[in-house]
Amino acid sequence: MLSQTVQDAINTQIHHEFYSSYLYLSMSAYCDSINLGGFAKWLRVQNGEEGEHAIKLFNYVTSRGGKVVLQALEQPPVEFGKPLEIFTAVLEHEKKITASITKLYEVAVKEADYPTQFMLQWFITEQVEEEKNAMDILEQLKMVGDAPVSLMMMDRALGMRARK
Repeated sequence: MLSQTVQDAINTQIHHEFYSSYLYLSMSAYCDSINLGGFAKWLRVQNGEEGEHAIKLFNYVTSRGGKVVLQALEQPPVEFGKPLEIFTAVLEHEKKITASITKLYEVAVKEADYPTQFMLQWFITEQVEEEKNAMDILEQLKMVGDAPVSLMMMDRALGMRARK
């Protein structure tokens, strides 16, 4: 059974994961609106993954006899600028999520909740991958700048992203 402290911390993380999903969906809609369908698809896949993360935590809470308490989501931004600005925001957001997962892990350690610590190892590994993916795309965008042909090539490449 989960302690109230761990349960509350996981419920907060569920909120963060659902907001991440919502944010990436908004970014995807924006990319569609500026004719960057490949960027939009990459962000929609990311949206789906973040939703899956929330559900993974949701299921964990219920499997441990806890209660999921969903919190209201704030509206994400609707304008994001150029692709470089979008992926700068993606990387910064992923860093915030990493910090949040780390804080959740620290709560599990303090509460001596070993099953939760074990479960969170998956999320910690996932966040390393999430930050690397965002960083790689951001670095590529820095290299190509605003060159239309290069952005079109990146758009095509990002559009081929499939779910894991």
